[in-house]
Amino acid sequence: MTLIKSISGIRGTIGGTVGDNLTPIDAVKFASAYGSWLKNETKVNHPTVVVGRDARISGLMIQQLVMNSLVGLGIHVIDVGLSTTPTVEIAVPLEDADGGIILTASHNPKQWNALKLLNSKGEFLNGEDGKKILDIAENDDYVFADVDDLGSITVNDTYIDKHIEEVLNLSLVDAELVKQSGFKVVVDAVNSTGGIAIPGLLKKMGVEVVELYCEPNGHFPHNPEPLKEHLTDLSELVVKEKADLGIVVDPDVDRLAFMSEEGEMFGEEYTLVACADFVLGKTSGNTVSNLSSSRALRDVTEKHNGIYQASAVGEVNVVELMKSNNAVIGGEGNGGIIYPESHYGRDSLVGVALFLTHLAEKKCSVSALRDSYPSYYMSKNKIQLTPDLDVDAILDGFHKKYVAEEVSVIDGVKVDFADCWAHLRKSNTEPIIRIYTEALSQEKADQLAEDTIVTLKEIAGI
Repeated sequence: MTLIKSISGIRGTIGGTVGDNLTPIDAVKFASAYGSWLKNETKVNHPTVVVGRDARISGLMIQQLVMNSLVGLGIHVIDVGLSTTPTVEIAVPLEDADGGIILTASHNPKQWNALKLLNSKGEFLNGEDGKKILDIAENDDYVFADVDDLGSITVNDTYIDKHIEEVLNLSLVDAELVKQSGFKVVVDAVNSTGGIAIPGLLKKMGVEVVELYCEPNGHFPHNPEPLKEHLTDLSELVVKEKADLGIVVDPDVDRLAFMSEEGEMFGEEYTLVACADFVLGKTSGNTVSNLSSSRALRDVTEKHNGIYQASAVGEVNVVELMKSNNAVIGGEGNGGIIYPESHYGRDSLVGVALFLTHLAEKKCSVSALRDSYPSYYMSKNKIQLTPDLDVDAILDGFHKKYVAEEVSVIDGVKVDFADCWAHLRKSNTEPIIRIYTEALSQEKADQLAEDTIVTLKEIAGI
């Protein structure tokens, strides 16, 4: 059982002992810390916070604890109920709220839950603000409101519908063209709130929908991370139904993956590549993803005469670089699409609408679309070190060994070779170096990872 506190929020497993798991006490402490920080920052006596949740079994319990903790601080709460991460993100500015909390553990299994924290723009907090909240929670530094100064809870369960309409109104989304294409799509929403949002969007676009695990009851029928090995049921149903494609999202609907008409994965990394190809074909501009994302996005961006830049890992870092780079689209290689015309947050609804419009314009199959992009292959590994070893010194040694290559040190060490790359990042909680490699074949990616591990051991003297 685990409780993880970080600058981006708090997550943990339900049950167990206080401080070691996400118990009701921990949920109250952290919600109260966020609310106290918000009051300090806004200098508003009664700030407003939007609160929504995915369909996890523990979601309603945690939501009630969080909302009433905020009420106890004198904060007004807008309860959007069953929702998605991007839905809450767009609700915050639409409600002119001061912040937001999303109750979801993203792709983690059902025993997990978390509080994800937003600012008044509906964007994730930066590291400085996250640290302030951790300090408040650590010191129990809260002052609750008197009885005549309590906050209130207002229920508004219309935001998924509003989110769908917002997506349909995007300038590059052509629902009529998609409708004319007559697509048939199988949707796997892992029995969470994507089962409400994605079919709802598709039906508005005139798509025939076959629902698989779209009942938002929180009982995940398979590991909720949208990876190939977890999606055999979707693959079989796409082929059986003779569907044009399959769509899968994670429990909070910020990660998006597609499956071809042949039941083969389009590739999470290529969700962003395809959407960027479409957007850049209509809008001149630049792109951003993180250092561990596929080089294919760079290739597609340069094809459209744009500039690609890579940020440190983490959505906050991607968004910050997108703003400074005037990126017209960006995101992460885990299937996260960030499209600023909508909002600065990963959004599967936006990704679905852009992808289907792209596919309708191309008038080709999903497998043919995938074949039109450069193929890269990734390998993800880690090396366990003893606690006495200086991880920073080891990474510095790796950097120096490849100083003649193109090297980035904004987040660990990434070495870009002519036709491959290796990215090394240290864990903040244990003596581990995570190793990500990409090359033009799986064999070469795996070999690069093995060679990197050998080099690291030589530098470490082990």
